[in-house]
Amino acid sequence: MAVIGIIGGSGLDNPDILLNPRDEKISTPYGEPSSPLKKGTIGGTEVVLLARHGREHTIPPAQVNYRANIAALKGAGCTHILATTAVGSLREGIHRGDLIVIDQFIDFTRQRKMTFYESFEPHSPVHCAMADPYDRGLRQLLIDQCRELGYAFHEKGTVVTIEGPRFSTRSESHMFRAWGADIINMSIATETALANEAGIPYGAIAMSTDYDSWRSDEEPVTWEAIARVFAENAEKVTTALTGVIPKVLH
Repeated sequence: MAVIGIIGGSGLDNPDILLNPRDEKISTPYGEPSSPLKKGTIGGTEVVLLARHGREHTIPPAQVNYRANIAALKGAGCTHILATTAVGSLREGIHRGDLIVIDQFIDFTRQRKMTFYESFEPHSPVHCAMADPYDRGLRQLLIDQCRELGYAFHEKGTVVTIEGPRFSTRSESHMFRAWGADIINMSIATETALANEAGIPYGAIAMSTDYDSWRSDEEPVTWEAIARVFAENAEKVTTALTGVIPKVLH
């Protein structure tokens, strides 16, 4: 049976989607995860929900213990992980409120622990393949669900992850566009890499909330503007997830 881990990003970690929810505290060799695990079911499927930034959004993106989060979900028996994340759009065609099923990442972080390995066994280095970091089956389920629901969405997108918590300068925003990034956030590359290293199939659905700093015809991104788009569109993401989860097979 599948056990689905959900990592909820900013404004997208609502425990009300679970039937018979219950908390479970868990420790890992890498420390405490961002929040207690919230266990329950969706459509008869076991689900474990974790709030990436803590339940009151107290953990800045660079301070999230991503290793503990992935290790906690693996320790809870999760066979798959579905992640949600808010992103800024780096493309004219990706509008506020659009959903994006991510297929690639660019890592622009500098100070995070991106691996579970702090040393190798003699003559046994471990280098995790990362050419296609998002699970094909989970991506297709998300695509099919968004299409069925009639949402404005994009079947693929490259996300660049920056350190945060500051937003991009205008020059950085233009640089990321030139690199081929479609969307930008502060968390997902780190999490994706660790899930792959842990051997857990991982898929991510993003919600576009702003245009980062590259557009000169409007004000640069602010947290207040992001929060407003969250409130208007978060239900779309949770509806997509609740439709996908019962379809995931182990």
